[in-house]
Amino acid sequence: MKIKDIIEIIESAAPLSFQEEWDNSGLQVCPFEDGVDHDLTKVLVSLDITEEVIDEAARKGCNLVLSHHPLIFRPLKSVSNSTMVQRCVIKAVQKGVAVYSAHTSLDNAHGGVNFKIASMLGLRNLRFLEASAENMTAGSGLYGTFKEHVPVREFLEKVKTVFGVDAVSWTGPEDKTIYSVVLCGGAGGFLLQKARKARVDCFLSGEISYHDFFDTGDMVVASIGHYQSEQFTAELIIDIVKAVAKDVVISKAESMSNPVKTLK
Repeated sequence: MKIKDIIEIIESAAPLSFQEEWDNSGLQVCPFEDGVDHDLTKVLVSLDITEEVIDEAARKGCNLVLSHHPLIFRPLKSVSNSTMVQRCVIKAVQKGVAVYSAHTSLDNAHGGVNFKIASMLGLRNLRFLEASAENMTAGSGLYGTFKEHVPVREFLEKVKTVFGVDAVSWTGPEDKTIYSVVLCGGAGGFLLQKARKARVDCFLSGEISYHDFFDTGDMVVASIGHYQSEQFTAELIIDIVKAVAKDVVISKAESMSNPVKTLK
């Protein structure tokens, strides 16, 4: 199997055409003379690309790392040891590790990141909040409903449990019951007003700015942390690959961790 075969599997589920115009999903680093036609050894999957992830890939004999967040998000003006991104590029080339990232291409795909979150919460009747493709196979944000109304605090406790977080930041009526939810993994504040216009009971995301917690009407708004909302994306990517290439040796990076620490 070639590296390009794994990329084709990912892009069949999350085509690059689904990504936002500001994004940089796709091949990030390929250090081989024969490019993506290079023979695949093993695959490592991580939410982010760090020096530790590249080191782990090399140590485990993986010559391809699949990530959700792009390693190269802004154009590089130089390649030196001055930033983590540049050091990762150098290390990937030196250690013979290709890097591919499926960011908003996977966020916006049917069955993608938001569908994974909805599944974990038990939401049903799923549809895109804002469809971006004529055949409804891609879009931003996800609308879903529960089987029955749930008291707001019970809902928030469920979110805490499912995502393993110590706290949920939220605002809204204390006596609210939650039936309809719009969710967006990562930084979803850009969808807040669209969720409000959809008249849903709750908008849930990983990251929402302070000012967005004001003037939400009777809609509950909650955030759990960027990393926390997307921590299961690695498992999603593994499932996508294994569904097609069952014999591929693929694993989640042990060095994948939240860079934001909290003093309790």
